[in-house]
Amino acid sequence: MTHAGSAAELAAGPAAGPAADPATDPLNPAQALATARPLAIDVRGLCKRYGGRAVVDQVDLQVQRGRICGFLGPNGSGKTTTIRMLCGLLTPDAGSGTCLGLDLRAQAAAIKRQVGYMTQKFGLYDDLSIRENLDFVARLFELPNRRVEVDAALARLGLEARQRQLAGTLSGGWKQRLALAACLLHHPQLLLLDEPTAGVDPKARREFWDQIHQLAAEGITVLVSTHYMDEALRCDQLCYIAYGRMLAQGTAAQIIAAAGASDLEDAFVRLVGQAQDNFA
Repeated sequence: MTHAGSAAELAAGPAAGPAADPATDPLNPAQALATARPLAIDVRGLCKRYGGRAVVDQVDLQVQRGRICGFLGPNGSGKTTTIRMLCGLLTPDAGSGTCLGLDLRAQAAAIKRQVGYMTQKFGLYDDLSIRENLDFVARLFELPNRRVEVDAALARLGLEARQRQLAGTLSGGWKQRLALAACLLHHPQLLLLDEPTAGVDPKARREFWDQIHQLAAEGITVLVSTHYMDEALRCDQLCYIAYGRMLAQGTAAQIIAAAGASDLEDAFVRLVGQAQDNFA
């Protein structure tokens, strides 16, 4: 449902010792990052339950505008559910906050129009060409200059030479480019990317991250989930979730230091161990 589905949904509308300093303690999930920039994402106490089980449990998250935030955690930890609440596709059972200055509950329809959401699984139409898929998404968003916007997206992602190729014949890296192009058609202020580079070769991953940094330099905020430590190190800030609970927020250096770890991977292994003891 990467884009045919998600684009349609988005376009549719509706301990003992001294206390930790909240400005410097990245392992405090209730911490709000001190910032001089306005916040693109500012949510507190987000909860979502299915069948009586909390998949997302009291999650706080703050991300500055124009920054890249890496969203990490084991499979099934609540990352996708959190992302879908942020973009207005799921209604939280509890909690509140804003996304792009818009109320998460009362203005979900408006949020959808300003967010680009790239889901884990490629979901455009295999039997349509690259251009036809982008034109379809442009129609969903009712873009007034559809051809111009599609041409610009093709050029930006290097898809012009392949624009007549059927999406179903593309390799993983090229499908990724097409998916990102579809995300950007309506000029979103926030990109929510759910494991966008899973299964993609290293060269394509590197090129994709170059695009992400260029978009952030243009003022677009990016929340991206990933399992790759090299990608996490390219983010401005990180947040780590497990068992539906936010366990850490901060820069890579802050999280490593606070966990007493040797590197980022070691820090996350320690966090998961703590989470298993406390929440499993």
